[in-house]
Amino acid sequence: MLDSTATTPVVPQETTLSVWELIKMGGWYIMGPLALMSLTAVYIIIERSMAINRALRDEKDFMAKIRDYIRDGKIDSARNLCQSTNSPVARMLEKGISRIGKPLKDIEVSVENQGKLEVYRLEAGLPILATISGAAPMIGFLGTVVGMVVTFHTMEVSGAGVELSQLSGGMMQAMITTVAGLIIGIPAYVGYNLLVARVNKVVQKMESRSIEFMEVLESPAK
Repeated sequence: MLDSTATTPVVPQETTLSVWELIKMGGWYIMGPLALMSLTAVYIIIERSMAINRALRDEKDFMAKIRDYIRDGKIDSARNLCQSTNSPVARMLEKGISRIGKPLKDIEVSVENQGKLEVYRLEAGLPILATISGAAPMIGFLGTVVGMVVTFHTMEVSGAGVELSQLSGGMMQAMITTVAGLIIGIPAYVGYNLLVARVNKVVQKMESRSIEFMEVLESPAK
């Protein structure tokens, strides 16, 4: 009688690497900065998206009320409406309303300066996100170079008797860090460009509202 156990081939067990194990293989000196960049990029994208969405939100009849208040001479009511409306447009127009009575050119300059300040606030964090989108792949590539150096050093030390298992550590590090850098860099790059496009929409909205505001101030003189 044949022993069935003698003819059964040994099937190698599959091993799945956890994220934690991949991070350790990549090396803390590379994966640590990449992890920090990842968290920072996620925070900036979420926080700036919420801030820009609030800036793009139109307050119902806001400009119509501002126009009516100014034409009726109710400057304080117009200023109070701006102060109670939390938006870049409202803060920009409040600056102009506070200058009513001065030359129109001075009012226009005040509105423009406040508009620039509001845009600067909206763009807060975007330079950091742009830096992450470029630096993360470069740091990942640095890890790749380090991993290959480790691999070649192992080959040099071991000589002709080097085994594949001895090289796997450096090769794994080389691949993992490159992938990690790209995984962080690509979403950061896309997020940055999407946020810049959204900020440009806010700028267009502010320019439109500032022109409308100046036309209201000029209309009584016509």
